[in-house]
Amino acid sequence: MSSPLIRLPSLDLVRGFVAVGRRMSITLAAQDLCLTQSAVSRQILALEEALGLKLLVRGHRSIAFTPEGERLFRSADSAVQQLQDVVGALTGRTGRRMVTLTSTIGVTGLWLMPRLGAFLQQHPDIEVRVSANSRSMELQAEGIDLAIRYGAREAMPAGAERLFGEEIVPVAHPSLGLAALSAPQSVQAQVLLEFDGPYRPWLQWSHWLERQGCKALHPRGVLRFNQYDQLIHAAVAGQGIALGRRALIAPMLADGRLVALGTPQTAPVEYWLIQAEANPATEVREFIDWIRAEAQAVGC
Repeated sequence: MSSPLIRLPSLDLVRGFVAVGRRMSITLAAQDLCLTQSAVSRQILALEEALGLKLLVRGHRSIAFTPEGERLFRSADSAVQQLQDVVGALTGRTGRRMVTLTSTIGVTGLWLMPRLGAFLQQHPDIEVRVSANSRSMELQAEGIDLAIRYGAREAMPAGAERLFGEEIVPVAHPSLGLAALSAPQSVQAQVLLEFDGPYRPWLQWSHWLERQGCKALHPRGVLRFNQYDQLIHAAVAGQGIALGRRALIAPMLADGRLVALGTPQTAPVEYWLIQAEANPATEVREFIDWIRAEAQAVGC
């Protein structure tokens, strides 16, 4: 049943929520809205109070949607985008071109966002809109140009383009003093950072330990995360050892924030680029060329 018009929250609050959801960052949303971080934070809190619901989970340098927040974002993001399109058409402000991309929160936060600034500097006339969630979308129906998806080749639609593969390696912050996990005791003395999302054996410590002949081993502790980027941020903070997806954490390995504790193992999945249209607009083709170049540099 629809809510009465008078009970709908202020558009300012919804706009602030959508800006945060698109960027998955209060700092970047504040820049988009020309507001302070505290002002955007107050908008989110005011919207949560108005609805009587928790919309975002705030972690250490990260945020994530609650189930209710993700549901609201999907609807609000689409509605705000329609408003943007209509206002742009009515006022003739159509100078900036837009590319819309969707991917999982982990891929967006760890792989795409650290690289995106370089594309925007090269193409200041192109605006990039990112929808970070794990939901499978009908791209054309939802006005999305591109998707980066994760899975086996047979699960991908026709026309999907392979970007790079998946390699898994245990990683930790240098402060833990680990060079390798060569003996069961080296694992038993540590806290394991466990991905508690969809079951993927290659991302589960139980699978890795079994392959090392340590099935019955009991670590010092386990911390579980339902978002992979949060797990990696915990590893960077020195809270334990993680099973790292090498393609996503390559910059952290390169600059020493994380160290690899073994030889990477190939997983039975890959990363894929999916296009909504076979003949996309020029700005989308430019973005695709950029993604291809960045993917080639991954080397998996």
